[in-house]
Amino acid sequence: MKIRSGRTAAAAILACGMLAAGAGVAGLIMVSHTGHGAVLAGPPVAIPAPAGRQAAPPETAAMPGTAVARPVSLVIPAIGVRTRLIRLGVAPGGGLQVPSTTAVAGWYTRGPRPGAIGPAIIAGHIDSYRGPGIFFRLHQMRPRERVYVRRADGTLAVFRVTWVRTYPKDHFPTAEVYGPVPDAQLRLITCGGTFDPALGSYLSNVVVYAVAVR
Repeated sequence: MKIRSGRTAAAAILACGMLAAGAGVAGLIMVSHTGHGAVLAGPPVAIPAPAGRQAAPPETAAMPGTAVARPVSLVIPAIGVRTRLIRLGVAPGGGLQVPSTTAVAGWYTRGPRPGAIGPAIIAGHIDSYRGPGIFFRLHQMRPRERVYVRRADGTLAVFRVTWVRTYPKDHFPTAEVYGPVPDAQLRLITCGGTFDPALGSYLSNVVVYAVAVR
């Protein structure tokens, strides 16, 4: 589940799920441990949207006083996700950290915070040998569904899903996912697609794109 950068990441794409981070320079590599594509019976159980004050996102990057509090939790009502958010940084060896458990998601601290200008990144595992992970149903999301990020100051950053895409790992659109944008956006990323038992890995990544709700 280690994330590497540069040539090492490129060589590991087929063995692990890759979530590229920034212009192809670094990447998140997520390992699946299932040995097969896990399946849950029945539809996802929806949960209520969280209550609280919604913070208006800044309109431009040049606006003064647009710093936002760090994210602490994530709720996705449509697919029954409620999780605290851990910090994902860069490991001492130069690799980008990933959640050490499939039960929580994490936000990439070297990117924008959710609700600030730019594409904030939240990543989670699809599963492990123990069963489904926090983002097991991410591929089931649909446009217009809402995503809620609670921040340390108690405010909510609310996002509307615009589209959901599945990309083969060897054609991951790094610039599209991680490149600059003029407003506050969110990317939710996990592994997905077909599971290859020989490689011990999913062959694709699922990316949910969302924009801040004003």
